[in-house]
Amino acid sequence: MPTLVIPSPGSPAHPREADVRVGPTWKEAPWPVVVLDAQGTVVDQNPAARLILTDTGAAQSAVPPWLAEAHRSLTGGTRFAPAGPSPMAAGEIGDRFFEARPGPVADGGVAWWLVDGTGRHRAEASLRVAKKQAEIRAMVSSTLLASLNVPRCAAVAAQLAAEHLADAALLVLPPVGRRHPVTHALRGRPAEHSSLQFDPRGVPGLAETLQGFPPVPARWIDPGALPEWVVPDGFGGPVGSVIVTPLPGHGVSAGALILLRSSTERAFTPDEEAFARLFAARAGAALSAARLYSEQSAITTTLMRELLPPALESLHGVDYAGRYRAASDHERIGGDFYDVHPGADASRETFVVLGDVAGKGLDAAVLTGKIRNTLQALLPLAADHQQVLTLLNGALLGSHHPRFATMVLASVRREDGRVRLRLTSAGHMPPLIVRADGRVEEAATHGTLVGALPSVTVRTAGETLAPGETCLLYTDGITEARGGPLGDELFGEDRLRQALVECAGMPGEAIVERVQMLAAQWLGGGSHDDMATLAISAPRAGRDA
Repeated sequence: MPTLVIPSPGSPAHPREADVRVGPTWKEAPWPVVVLDAQGTVVDQNPAARLILTDTGAAQSAVPPWLAEAHRSLTGGTRFAPAGPSPMAAGEIGDRFFEARPGPVADGGVAWWLVDGTGRHRAEASLRVAKKQAEIRAMVSSTLLASLNVPRCAAVAAQLAAEHLADAALLVLPPVGRRHPVTHALRGRPAEHSSLQFDPRGVPGLAETLQGFPPVPARWIDPGALPEWVVPDGFGGPVGSVIVTPLPGHGVSAGALILLRSSTERAFTPDEEAFARLFAARAGAALSAARLYSEQSAITTTLMRELLPPALESLHGVDYAGRYRAASDHERIGGDFYDVHPGADASRETFVVLGDVAGKGLDAAVLTGKIRNTLQALLPLAADHQQVLTLLNGALLGSHHPRFATMVLASVRREDGRVRLRLTSAGHMPPLIVRADGRVEEAATHGTLVGALPSVTVRTAGETLAPGETCLLYTDGITEARGGPLGDELFGEDRLRQALVECAGMPGEAIVERVQMLAAQWLGGGSHDDMATLAISAPRAGRDA
């Protein structure tokens, strides 16, 4: 039997450092000890080692591959001649994890002391898994919340789930009509979208998770009973394990997440199921946020379409052009507005209105929308400007809005190559007429504002535009644009008139564009009110009526 040095409590830490052979025999050590000769053959072992090694007692007992490899590296197939600290090996034996520390024996062999480190190894492994999961959760949250587009968010969620949780992932969203939007992804492949009609009850727990109920444990789901639509094309082999978990939303279910592993992979563990639920919670929150944003964006787009000034064109032989700039560059709507309501035919007057509601921003835009809707309803009375303004004034006084408005009404009709105008100002700047010879005239109309006084008093003026002449309607955002060299001077009516003198003969589209450009240049980077301009032009001779 080889002689082995066992350190006593006062001995050096390593057996090779002991120079006296005292203490109990190594066979009585509480740790498993296995003795290998230079060639790696088991020559002896204590009872504790016999309990853990597969083939116990015999001289040819096998040792784990990791220990055999460590022994060969240590001895080189000849003998163990320690010249410094001996390396430590580690690995699994059965379901336990051991650290092996070598010590010399008299004949050049090695005695391997096996220390059970299963508890620490499992704790370290759990810590690594927890850190990895925390990294995944942080990455998932930042990645998913970066997109407010529902299909894009679903694609990213499916790809992340397939990459970090399973071999394949499916996101089943709430039904649209009778069909469910489904996004699936295989590991290493891009996500794909589809719209499927199926019975959710065909997948255990899917119908419940789509309604927001707790998930069914994975062990209750038979992978072999899954319908074909659940397994994406290209999935490697039969399904071995399945998780179906809800995607919690903001008060309602955002859908369900289905995770698939092939039969060659190990089944989902309880910890992995719990992590899948955490992943699904983050994915559900991101999808709900994206869906809410999409719904609000759609609502905003619809409302914006109604509140934005319309695109203008030629109507019944008269050219119309308009430009609008909101007070804030990040906004598209405000308190200024204009509308053109064409007559039934060329013999009927076209009703034009340009107005300015007190204030700016969303509150002013809301009142603007109400005024425009009211004027739309009053179109049958549009020939009588006084009556239209009186009825509108009553409607505004009866509302809860404390704001008032100014506006200009115009009734337009082409006759004998000229454009006849009836213009009525209600507390607004009178329109300016740009004649063909460069003169700029002010229409002789004035009146009181709307929505502030019990009654409205106005004076209507008649004007005629010869071919190539333009009538410009504008709001005070143009004339009150504050800027210039020192940044504190108004653009003013004089500069506007001079600009219009230079625009003589230009099309209405070019006139409104130039006026807006000059006002913007005068402002520089300063703040400003809403700015609206509308041009009514008589086409040059030769144009078709």
